[in-house]
Amino acid sequence: MSVAPSGGLTCPQCGGELHPDEGQIFLTCPFCGSAVHADKSRIVFHWVLAATLDEAQAKGALARWMAGNQTVKDLDRKARLTRASFEYFPVWSLRYKRGDREEAVLEPAAATSVTELKNLRIPAGDLRKYEDSLSARAVPPTVPLDTVLGWVAERGLNREQLSEAALVHVPVYTFKYAFSGRAYTALVEAGSGSVFANIFPAKAEAPYLAAGAAAAGTFLCLSLIPLAGYLTGDAEGLGLGLLVCAGLGLIAAPLLFGFAAWVAARV
Repeated sequence: MSVAPSGGLTCPQCGGELHPDEGQIFLTCPFCGSAVHADKSRIVFHWVLAATLDEAQAKGALARWMAGNQTVKDLDRKARLTRASFEYFPVWSLRYKRGDREEAVLEPAAATSVTELKNLRIPAGDLRKYEDSLSARAVPPTVPLDTVLGWVAERGLNREQLSEAALVHVPVYTFKYAFSGRAYTALVEAGSGSVFANIFPAKAEAPYLAAGAAAAGTFLCLSLIPLAGYLTGDAEGLGLGLLVCAGLGLIAAPLLFGFAAWVAARV
């Protein structure tokens, strides 16, 4: 990650002097064979995350996400896929040391509408040496490392704490789909099947809040019955109030459960 005395750049693995051609950003160290990326005056490791899912398997991962708890009911059946594409998308993988612990940070290295991709977790054991044969499907990085370091510094992680920086090309399927007249985008990471989306048809919260409020209000009112019986001053008032509360509770519970089930079935 340093500049050699002669003006060349040094390999972060073996320290060998590198001389990239003008405009060359992806290169292989002739001494140790490491794949590296030249970012202005900085050389960093260049990795690729191996793809394990084909397009059909990625569509299956998307369908399972659409059928999950975050999205509207039956999105997996009602959404219409309009486009699917595959590419290796670049991200900056940074590691910072904070005392005795290490913190991993991931930031997109190119423009993307799905910034949730930064929440991806990349196991170090899944990384492979980047190969030139992948370049035809690889998105070149357009966000400089120094820019990303500036973003991260605003979150309290300074450059002195940086222990490792690498460019990683992540295999992603980009799916465009339509639902209720609107277009959406979701990414499926082809290594783990994780799905990322900034905007999607989410479940409406109001019906669930209404069901919760109805249950809370009902049982709050029921709890006041024994209290009212106690305040009458009659010795039997409290006992009678508890019996009434229990009886009404047995009636209200299945009604509230049915209402909640109805909401869950339609939202």
